[in-house]
Amino acid sequence: MKSLKSHFIYDRRKRNGIFFFIAIIIACTAVVIFYSPEADVQISQEEDLEVLAFQKEIDSLKVIEIEKRKPKIFPFNPTLLTDFNGYKLGMTIEEIDRVLRFRESGKWFDSTAQFQKVSGISDSLLTVMEPYFKWPKWIEEQKKSPKKKSIFKKKWKTAEEKGDLNSVSFEKLIAIDGVDEDIATRILRHRDKTGGYLVDFQLYSVFGVDKNLKRAILNEYTVKEKPVVALVNVNTATASDLSTVPLLNFDLAKEIVDYRILREGIKSIEELKNLEGMTDFKYDIISLYLHID
Repeated sequence: MKSLKSHFIYDRRKRNGIFFFIAIIIACTAVVIFYSPEADVQISQEEDLEVLAFQKEIDSLKVIEIEKRKPKIFPFNPTLLTDFNGYKLGMTIEEIDRVLRFRESGKWFDSTAQFQKVSGISDSLLTVMEPYFKWPKWIEEQKKSPKKKSIFKKKWKTAEEKGDLNSVSFEKLIAIDGVDEDIATRILRHRDKTGGYLVDFQLYSVFGVDKNLKRAILNEYTVKEKPVVALVNVNTATASDLSTVPLLNFDLAKEIVDYRILREGIKSIEELKNLEGMTDFKYDIISLYLHID
């Protein structure tokens, strides 16, 4: 019992130290309880204006970033309207289907009025969509010379009157005025290389054939029986796979892969229009063979 009490017996110096430590604890507790900091920090008017300006700048950067992340709609040929463009611009499923059926019949839009008539869109929606229309050069040239356009229209055959571009023979091609054996061979080789034409304007990618002769051929033949094509997934294909697509060389295929990796995937085929070396004509052909899961 004596040994237990000895642990609680302190000399005067130790007792003073304990009392001093308790006093410090009581003082700190009192400060926390009774001290109240100033509710508001006063800042000058100049500082207030600087804060507002800084906040506005942050808000504007947020808006810009949000706009960047939104799917963009690039100018497009109305005949090549996609479900994505039609939906984003406000078309109904029925209106989009009318355009797709018109294209599948082998016909092409040559005016805004014709597009509205076929699709059945309202005047207000046409006003929204028209700035995104990008007509082929030959249509723009016809608009500049209306007399030439009216003469051309009289000679242009309907899809029903034309033969199938994917089954036309060598003999029938050279029977067209101006088409010789070399031109017919080039066209048939290109058709075999691509596996068949999906749309009429693919004929314009045949090298070494005059544009007027291509138009003369398209006045006699159009794509009626489309070949079955295995679409390439742009988000999973290698550069070698992509380079098998018509008009898509290995350098451009590698650029697509680098673009895809940098952005962690491609959300819309139309993003490929941003690539260096991608022309409107190339895009129109290449996009026929690509898809996104």
